[in-house]
Amino acid sequence: MILNLVFVYKKKIYIPILLFVVLSIWNCKPEKPKLNIPSTPPEWEYNPVPFNLSYPQHFPPISFPIDNPLTMQGVELGRKLFYDPILSGDGTQACADCHKQANAFTDPSPFSTGIDGLQGNRNAMTLINLAWAPHSLFWDGRAHSLEHQALGPVVNPIEMHNTWKNASNKLQLHTQYPRLFYEAFGTANIDSNLVVKAIAQFERTLISGNSRFDRWIKQEIIPTALELQGFNLFITDRNVNAGISGADCFHCHPHSNGMFTDFLLHNNGLDNEPFADNGLGELTGNPSDFGKFRTPTLRNWAFSAPYMHDSRFQTIDEVINFYSSGLQHSSTIDPLMKNINDNGVQLSPQEKQALKAFLMMLNDTSFITNPKFSKPD
Repeated sequence: MILNLVFVYKKKIYIPILLFVVLSIWNCKPEKPKLNIPSTPPEWEYNPVPFNLSYPQHFPPISFPIDNPLTMQGVELGRKLFYDPILSGDGTQACADCHKQANAFTDPSPFSTGIDGLQGNRNAMTLINLAWAPHSLFWDGRAHSLEHQALGPVVNPIEMHNTWKNASNKLQLHTQYPRLFYEAFGTANIDSNLVVKAIAQFERTLISGNSRFDRWIKQEIIPTALELQGFNLFITDRNVNAGISGADCFHCHPHSNGMFTDFLLHNNGLDNEPFADNGLGELTGNPSDFGKFRTPTLRNWAFSAPYMHDSRFQTIDEVINFYSSGLQHSSTIDPLMKNINDNGVQLSPQEKQALKAFLMMLNDTSFITNPKFSKPD
């Protein structure tokens, strides 16, 4: 009994001593070395200035992404990135190489060639008034935003053939880009998310709204009789029974919103089945989507040949002739193509001339020469 009491007594003494020793040793352990992250140079400033995007009053309001508002710094950064081949795998190709300003930001070649000499199978789409594009970018609609769209070409093995890790690293090691990203986004840590945000900001500024059509809407000019006849054909449904001649263009290319595209995907009667390119159906695997492609804008068509997703038409006359008498039947052709029994709207030579005269009103030379859209110094 005495021995047991002694043991308990000693145990009560030793336990506090043992804890004290352990804690003393722990507190004396050296701290792990901290990462030597250099501080932001004092001359760098994050003070983004909102970008005042000007556009015609007859255009609808724009809804900007909450997480990517337009700023002066972001737009200029995006412009620099758009023209810089640094994003490609070998540093030789920029976004602007397939989207040339002189061609309404498309490629005059039927199919663009990537850094490895490989060609795609669809014509590069124009970049016009995409601030109003709600979704469904690319010919097959696979991108749901401009930011999402900009992710694709960098890693596409046929196009820039790079990885985002490599592209971001090159930007991070660049003498100018860390500061530019800090000034635009408040961080110098560059990643793909910030790159595509900047590019998307620049692309949202690519607004075309100074054509003869726009000046007519603003009552600055009066169209010619031929242009006016062409406009009436453009906005009129053909009705054989009522003896009404029309070109039926406005369904997919609405003029009322100023965009001359509905930003939707249609099978416009280019081919019979089976389709050489399934378009949206290639993405969804749904047979009802086969042959559907996004409606391109008709703005600046004179600068953006060739036409259609596969560049099959070289001139606007070929396009007009196709819609007049060249439509092909297929199970997925859009119901809007009402005149399939006649293979088209059956325009007379004079009506074709009038329609072309109106379409000429949609060209905007100031858009393809605007220095704010061109390669920065």
